[in-house]
Amino acid sequence: MVRTPCCEKMGLKKGPWTPEEDQILISFIQRYGHGNWRALPKQAGLMRCGKSCRLRWINYLRPDIKRGNFSKDEEETILKLHRVLGNRWSTIAARLPGRTDNEII
Repeated sequence: MVRTPCCEKMGLKKGPWTPEEDQILISFIQRYGHGNWRALPKQAGLMRCGKSCRLRWINYLRPDIKRGNFSKDEEETILKLHRVLGNRWSTIAARLPGRTDNEII
């Protein structure tokens, strides 16, 4: 049995997020948390799939995300971990507070 991708369901929006959608997601998570990503879009009133909401939050909207250039310490940590772990960017990112694997690649 082949599973249909969640965003292929009728009526769900794909593509770039609008500032209004971002604000709805931020407000909802600040108020209620993000316990169940699959249920969150409907509860928040978003026409997105749960995976899209989760990735938007984790990679772009979390308040603790660091953006911009890496500090010297971060660069050294990335190089050291890359020698040991190779291209396991998620594992490397987990050792850098506030950085996502998208930021490191």
